[in-house]
Amino acid sequence: MVHQTMKSSKASAPKASSKITHMLNILHRAKSVWPALILGLVVACADAPQRAPAPVESRSPAGAPPSPATPAPSIVTPAGPAILRPQSRWVAARWSELPGWEQDRSAELWPALLRGCERPVPGWAVLCTQARGAAAAAGWNDEAARGWLQQRLQPWRVEAMDGTADGLITGYYEPLVEATRTARGSFRVALYAPPADLATRKPWWTRQQIDTLPAAQAALRGRELAYVADPLDALVLQIQGSGRLRITENDGSVKLVRVAYAAHNDQPYTSVGRWLVGQGELKLEQVSWPGIKAWAKQNPKRLNELLWSNARFVFFREEPLPDPQLGPKGGQAVPLTPGRSIAVDVQGIPYGTPVWLDTTEPLSSTPLRRAVMAQDTGTAITGAVRADYFWGWGETAEAQAGRMKQPLRMWVLLPRP
Repeated sequence: MVHQTMKSSKASAPKASSKITHMLNILHRAKSVWPALILGLVVACADAPQRAPAPVESRSPAGAPPSPATPAPSIVTPAGPAILRPQSRWVAARWSELPGWEQDRSAELWPALLRGCERPVPGWAVLCTQARGAAAAAGWNDEAARGWLQQRLQPWRVEAMDGTADGLITGYYEPLVEATRTARGSFRVALYAPPADLATRKPWWTRQQIDTLPAAQAALRGRELAYVADPLDALVLQIQGSGRLRITENDGSVKLVRVAYAAHNDQPYTSVGRWLVGQGELKLEQVSWPGIKAWAKQNPKRLNELLWSNARFVFFREEPLPDPQLGPKGGQAVPLTPGRSIAVDVQGIPYGTPVWLDTTEPLSSTPLRRAVMAQDTGTAITGAVRADYFWGWGETAEAQAGRMKQPLRMWVLLPRP
């Protein structure tokens, strides 16, 4: 899921705590408004939800965990081999190895944790029942929540198969874009529901063919959900995989709806930021959403060339937005929680797994250390120690997501035997 300042696409951000690859290879889920969008524009994440495979229980000897910086808590770390998954290995760790563990506002994890419990992973059914009761108990606070987690769960350090524990975190957000129900004035760029023949024609037409071939246009006739004014806004929605529309209906009324990922055309994804670098139009360090928009404004005759460089085209479904405080549904099919939900590679970390993050705020040395839930995935989010951090929606979320591209260490928190 990429981005930067978008005209007519902002709303006040919710109190988000502080759907994802490589900035040039790197930037693919485009969810870091600049980097996001870039990472989405360079790295993007609009892809079909994937179901996480069951954990692989094969095991191999674990290396000795690093010495803790502080005394280990009374709960003893179980000794044993590493847990192997298709794209990662998990090594048993001490709670004292988790930087900032005692400072997290642990009770803030509970909304995301309970949403994850709507589709619990193996081993969590009993704990989910206990978690619901715990949050309703008198005196429930950060200390109580942290104690609950520490008594019932065991941290495991996430590593690549070669033992590397360092990785990358980017950010994404939910765009807010002005739209109209029918084409009018400058609002001429359609957002589409999936065409009727999508399942029978694979791959479907490319982005360029959709814009130019009568047969492709005929297949989409009547599938228009809404119209936006800027084709780059439409691209951002596609890269992020979902977004909010402030839509003007035909009778002049205005309402807020969500467009959520429904399908794509099975064509390869190419970052428009990477394309601009390859064309010699921008240097890698210049790739940002503002930079891309500025280039498009200065080169209007090449706008289609820019857009068509990415053959991937995403289709949406419209959803009501009865509670504006709920995020879009991620790959786990539960609403994302700003600041407490992340996208991961499900080959490395299954949906519904609590994860401890050790990173920093965007463009800052301020630590960002907190418990989050693995609840989403994305095309650009690949590898063992790789995450895309959901910031929420609105201007602050957009700005933070766009700047986020920091080193990362991760621990999964698993039920004790």
